[in-house]
Amino acid sequence: MTEYQRSKKSMSDLTPEQFRVTQQNGTEAPGTGEYLENKEPGLYVDIVSGEPLFVSSDKYESGCGWPSFTKPVAKKHIKEILDKSHGMTRVEVRSDEGDSHLGHVFTDGPPEAGGLRYCINSASLRFVPENDMEAEGYAEYLDQIEVG
Repeated sequence: MTEYQRSKKSMSDLTPEQFRVTQQNGTEAPGTGEYLENKEPGLYVDIVSGEPLFVSSDKYESGCGWPSFTKPVAKKHIKEILDKSHGMTRVEVRSDEGDSHLGHVFTDGPPEAGGLRYCINSASLRFVPENDMEAEGYAEYLDQIEVG
């Protein structure tokens, strides 16, 4: 049992939007997500399982309308699955343990950061501020947070 499991939510604790996005492969409307403009240092975790997904240091403004990250905090926490829905071929991103739909990954990210853009729905995330990370069981990821 991992330390962060205490931050799990039951399905009944999810808002209708969080449930639609994470459990029914939904997408929030562009430009509406809670974390799109968030510039605070910290960690983004799966709203369902609490597993660590992305750090603020890897978040950037892509102009796509959803929070964008150059890489996950640890590859072991995400699954990438070929998605041929809606007449497109994309790569879906899901949390590994929670199996929550997070968004998609594209190859048009910043070249200097590896060239990937993880386009993620805010509704699938919970933000843990840097100052709360240790108390919530995420201390091992503090070294990935860059100080402004």
